[in-house]
Formats: sequence, C-alpha cells, structure tokens
Amino acid sequence: MTVHFSDLSPRFAAMPADPPGPAELRESRPHNATQLDVADELLTLLGRTTTEARRNPQLEALTLAVAADLPVLLWGEPGIGKTAALTQLADSLDLPLTTVIASVHEPSDFSGLPIPGADPAVDGVPMAPPDWAVRLAHTGRGLLFLDELSTAPPAVQAALLRLVLERRVGALRLPPGVRIVAAANPRSSAADGWELSPPLANRFVHLRWTHDPDVVVRGLGGTWPEATLPRLDPDELPAAVAFARRSVCALLTARPTLAHQLPTTETRRGGAWASPRSWEMTMRLIAFATAAGADREVLAQLIRGTVGDGPGFELLTTMDRMDLPDPETLLADPSAADLPERGDLRQVVLDGVVAAVRRNPDRSRWDAAWALLVRAVRTGAPDLVVVPATTLAALRRDDWVVPAAIEELAGVVSISRRADQAAARVAAKAAR
Repeated sequence: MTVHFSDLSPRFAAMPADPPGPAELRESRPHNATQLDVADELLTLLGRTTTEARRNPQLEALTLAVAADLPVLLWGEPGIGKTAALTQLADSLDLPLTTVIASVHEPSDFSGLPIPGADPAVDGVPMAPPDWAVRLAHTGRGLLFLDELSTAPPAVQAALLRLVLERRVGALRLPPGVRIVAAANPRSSAADGWELSPPLANRFVHLRWTHDPDVVVRGLGGTWPEATLPRLDPDELPAAVAFARRSVCALLTARPTLAHQLPTTETRRGGAWASPRSWEMTMRLIAFATAAGADREVLAQLIRGTVGDGPGFELLTTMDRMDLPDPETLLADPSAADLPERGDLRQVVLDGVVAAVRRNPDRSRWDAAWALLVRAVRTGAPDLVVVPATTLAALRRDDWVVPAAIEELAGVVSISRRADQAAARVAAKAAR
C-alpha cells in the first residue's frame, strides 16, 4: 500500500488565516447596517480561533490512522466534540470536508441508484452514485465524514460495507486522496441507536473520543490543538515494515487462536475484534507508528482499537519483549548490561537470565547471573531481584564458591522475606 501524502496536502505547523478584526469589520460595515449585520459581526468574532502545537494522544492516533488510509470510527458521548474535531482536522490538513449523516440516507444512497440506459438489455443498468460521491471524485481528495453511524439501521449499514472497505459508491470508485472517518454514540445515548454489525465494525479502527478539560478551556478561549499528519522518517520505512510484520507474526505463531476471535455478545461484536482483516490493519498501523516515532500510548490506542483489548494487550506485551536483550548476551558481559527501566520488563529479563542458567548450569554463568542481579539492585528497585536471587541460589552446586557480590543482595532478600512474613501474619489475624 502506498500512501500519497501529496494528495492530502498537509500544512505542517500552519495556522489558519485570521478572520477580520474589529477595525476591518467597522470599515466593511455598510452605513445602513441592520441589527442582523451587527449580529453577524459578533458571530464572526466568536468564530475567530487559532491552533497551537499541543500534545494530544487521541488526536495523534486519529491523524496517524488517517495517514495510514484506514477508516476510523470515533466513539463518544453526544456533545463531546467529535464533529468539531473532524472539522478542525479537515481545516488543518487543507482537505475539503464532506459530511454524510448515515441515518438519514437510504441504502441506495451508498450502493447506487439503478439508472436504465437507452438499451438496458445491451448496456445493462449502471448504479449511479449520489452527488456527494461525484463531487469527491471530481475533487480527487477530501475527508469523508460519516456521522451518526450508530443510528443507521441494519440495511444502511450493509450498504456501507463496500464504501468503507473498497471505497466504492455504486459504479464509482473514490480516489486514493479521500480518507474516511466516522463518528458514533454508544447505543445507550444514541437516538434510536443500533449496534454496529460485525462486518462493518471489523472494517474500522475504533477510537474512544473523550474530552480533556484543559483542551476544552483552551479551545473555548480561542486556541485548539493543531492536527498534523505524522512525520515519517524515510530511512526507517524498511525497518518499520519488518518490525510490524515480525510483531504480529510472532504473536499469532505463539497464539494461533487469536487470528480470528468473533466476540460472543452483540455489543462487543460492534466494536474492535480480532480477524485476519483487523490484524492486517494493525500491522499497517504499527509500521506507520514506528516510522513516525509515535509513543506507546498512541500505539496502544490504535492496536486496542483495531483488534480489541485482550489481543491488543498481548500484542503490546509481545512487542515489548521483542526488544529485550538476549539473556546469553547479558551473561557474556554483565558489566555492560543495559537493563530495561520499566519494572515489569526488568523482571522478565532477570527471570530469563536465571532460566538460561538453569538450562545450562555452569559456574561462570552462575557467577555472571549474580553480577547481573547486583547491577539490577544498584540501578533499579531492589525488590525485583528477590525471586530471581532465591531461584538462582537454589541452583548452586556444592563445589561452587558463593561470590562476594551476593552480600549486597542478602539484605534485600532478608527484608523482603520479613515483609512477606509480616503480611502473612496480618492476613491470618484478619481471617480469625
């Protein structure tokens, strides 16, 4: 898949043109201005806003999915700013916005209207697209916003399948420069809401759209976060693709049942769930996020919004562990070991080192493992070495001399054991 960023014409770090100021409004005001003219001036001033570079993970996730040319579905309560965010996104990216309220259209508005020609028996009956699709095709680029998706009845949702996946409306195919974003309210807060059908839900990247009070206050004051497409590093593209493929394939090889998991409840089927299609979408998102240097929070939103929370969490864990150092490399040179900062990842590394010694017990490897545990105590939370140290001590053979470095760990293990014993006594007393 090739993304043509020139089709989107992003305006990085661009600010919208300021509307006329008060002096300009007075100069342009006709001498016989009515109260409605003055009211229009006031509305113009109220609409005067600008943007600023401000970190917003959910907006970053949205723009990254748009860059990856994947349909996005924003879920949020009414009045939370989904439509306003899409309007601002289109303006920031200099894309014409086409809004289609799915619930007020007929299925034929998306599948096409049959228009008989001069000789239907020879020419057939083409499916004519609606005017908004024709305008998008003529423009060649744009942001198609499918609003109120959760109020669309099942027949309309079925007609949307081909539009969302194949970008076809009747006999017309939308150009590559058109991106699709939809918005929906949860069924409980939607007007005559429906659950999304599983085939339609599985075609979207689902993002939970919430409000940030600070963003709301700044926006009402006239300054909203700026939406820009991610800056992809051209030199990182091959490595990003390789990492994305390796990540997804590693998980599905170890957990083949995750390849396709259709949820059992209607509500969950209307959200993100794992299928070969959504795994392919996830792989694309990982590649784009890696090439753009996106942080873990943004990547987590995208992955969980594509394959669901459970499979998404397992994939994120797999990706974390793929970057962990090889236990054999650490045992070969403990003094140069670079242990992870995160506690859970450091615990995995230390457990892996002890497991490596267990598989191939040797005096030098045993000593090297103790040196690594001492290094872990000096550079991180001491309690993380308690279990590995206890397990490593049990691997000692009679002819192995206890290294001097173990003295640094003795206090840590002793304190941890006393804490565990105290906790056990408290629990036993509470149970009486």
